[in-house]
Amino acid sequence: MSAAARTLPRDLPQVEGQDRSAVHQFPSPVQAPRPVLDLVQTFDGFEALDAEWSALFERAGTDRHLFQTFNWLWHWANHFLPRDGDNGNVRLAIVTARDAGRLVMIWPLVAERSGPVTELTWMGEPVSQYGDLLIEDGPDALALMREAWAFVTRETGADVLRLRKVRQDSKVAPFLAELGATVTSDLKAPYLDIGSAPSFAEYEKRYSSGTKRNRKRQRRRLEDRGPVSLTWVEGGTEAEALTAQAFRFKHIWLRQRGIVSPALTDPRTARFFADVTRANIRPAGCHVLALKCNDQPVALEIGVRCLGRSAIHIIAYDPEFEKTAAGALLMEDSIRRSCDDGLKVFDMLAPGDGYKLEWADDTVGVRDWAMPMTLVGRAYVTIYVGLIRNGSKRVIGALPLGARRVVTEMLTRWTQPKG
Repeated sequence: MSAAARTLPRDLPQVEGQDRSAVHQFPSPVQAPRPVLDLVQTFDGFEALDAEWSALFERAGTDRHLFQTFNWLWHWANHFLPRDGDNGNVRLAIVTARDAGRLVMIWPLVAERSGPVTELTWMGEPVSQYGDLLIEDGPDALALMREAWAFVTRETGADVLRLRKVRQDSKVAPFLAELGATVTSDLKAPYLDIGSAPSFAEYEKRYSSGTKRNRKRQRRRLEDRGPVSLTWVEGGTEAEALTAQAFRFKHIWLRQRGIVSPALTDPRTARFFADVTRANIRPAGCHVLALKCNDQPVALEIGVRCLGRSAIHIIAYDPEFEKTAAGALLMEDSIRRSCDDGLKVFDMLAPGDGYKLEWADDTVGVRDWAMPMTLVGRAYVTIYVGLIRNGSKRVIGALPLGARRVVTEMLTRWTQPKG
């Protein structure tokens, strides 16, 4: 036996006619290459992702990703993102990962500068109601998120990560918990499991007879004021006009109750929804539903549909018709329409207000998360997010209605974008 043959493992089988001295060396295991990470920071770079983004959504998107479609975020960018070369404190920070050239992850973020602090927040703020990333399922998904996190913090030099409206069943929620991020807000999003019944008539049986009688009485009260009709609009100038009317109703409602809503009073929000409901190009699944009396809208809904889910983003009514419960009647009509259209989930979004819970089958947790990366970021989370911002909401909420209205008007003027 040769010296070379003696170096072989004892259990190596003898192959007839084989020169064993030629097989005594074994190659080291070949490690699969890791996905390649990149950071997209310009609108042109974002727009170039269109086809790949949509293909990844088809593979990895769910009905809960309705605010992560390319078209939705494209409309957002047209209204909230300063164009390249313009002055602005917001820039894109979209993390992408490619495996052998194929896009396998998109983490849609922006880096926003506020004084000395740079925040990483969701692309889509404040109009997107759920934030998440798109990522292909697999055993390495969490490891890829860790790599993406280290990459984006290094490349942007951000002080704090602030991710709002993260569903507890989102892709990113387990990673944020592992990271040790702080929960700064914990809300509930009510929803209806309309797919559990074959029709609205069957679904409606879960409500009490008293509740159904009350809604019929409310509808008769509205009908006493004139002929009632329902109009569904997807796209076009009519959708744009009805959207503008919905914002007028909503602004009146906010002022009457002394409620501060920088997002709804920001003129960019109204322009965004006018654009995305009109949707001359790049439709994003938006619709407008109008309950009319005497052919005039008395309650309006702006909603988004995606993969069997209908999410009610904005619902507003004419204050002159408040006693007719026009908003509640529109909600009933919208649920019926969703059932008739074969949808599975009717999502009322956060927060879990009482009127929503009266309709809902269940709720899902929706959290805001914050994670400081620097000393400046830690101070920001502790002082501003923890004390000033959350504390001011409690203080304003405790004021008498008249005082709340005054404070609301002041804050609305201060929080509007300049220029």
